[in-house]
Amino acid sequence: MSSTIECLASLFDEATVVVPAPAAGPGNWSGAPAALYADGAYWLAYRVRRPLSAGRGVATVVARSADGLAFETVAEVHRDAFGAESFERPAMVRLPGGGWRLYVSCATPGSKHWWVEAIDADTPELFPSGRRTVVLPGSATVAMKDPVIVTDGTTWHLWLCCHPLDVAGAEDRMTTRYLTSTDGLAWTDRGVAMAPSGTGWDARGTRVTTVLSLDPLEVLYDGRRDAASNWFERTGLARAAGDGVRLQPAGDGPIAGSPASDGALRYAAAVQGPDGATLLYFEAARPDGAHDLMVAPWHG
Repeated sequence: MSSTIECLASLFDEATVVVPAPAAGPGNWSGAPAALYADGAYWLAYRVRRPLSAGRGVATVVARSADGLAFETVAEVHRDAFGAESFERPAMVRLPGGGWRLYVSCATPGSKHWWVEAIDADTPELFPSGRRTVVLPGSATVAMKDPVIVTDGTTWHLWLCCHPLDVAGAEDRMTTRYLTSTDGLAWTDRGVAMAPSGTGWDARGTRVTTVLSLDPLEVLYDGRRDAASNWFERTGLARAAGDGVRLQPAGDGPIAGSPASDGALRYAAAVQGPDGATLLYFEAARPDGAHDLMVAPWHG
């Protein structure tokens, strides 16, 4: 555990900007990335966001890179095509039988509700016109977003951020649930993986963001102390608590945060390249309050 914590604490020593914020100032964010290595390239799917007055999450961008550092855009999916008020974190997978799938997190206009929709396409370039399926609709009592998806050859594993909608004005609270599937479309809920403790740095919300190891299970997660910390989460480490579903935080505080402005370092996404080295992508605050999409070598 100590090596993982040390690696997170030193992220900024080797971090570089992959995609800068779309403009200067708070509310301008490039980030919430999903990452994978497939077909001889690194792939990113990430959300581009503007301030509330300029439309929030306006697009999900898919980009490709030979080295994991310099990316070229291959597709953009816009929220208007989904009737969504905003986009948040996507997920992307290379399908075992051929083709690709992009999951997008969509905000229902005029509400705090979110749903997740899957887009299937033969290539990433075709995502804007791909086959769409609502896979996680949410309900009147829960918003669903920010999926983290891992496949092990037989089972699809999903860690899903859920926001309760039962208390007006407190919809920012977040819990992570664990689900499984045989095809990545129909999911079975296996229960709560992480819930906020009500005290400490992650008292208000716990959102799993990337799986470092499936067996034994080790993840990074976003934590939030209070409602005022919404959008400015820090990153922590958690491991399986023993039953295969529940996760237990490691340590008493966040392990990584930005040294600038609002301190946010969130939505970490780890990907292993062909040489066995792992890169960690994440969204981090910069001095002017905007958030850049960054990458750093992972030595954990």
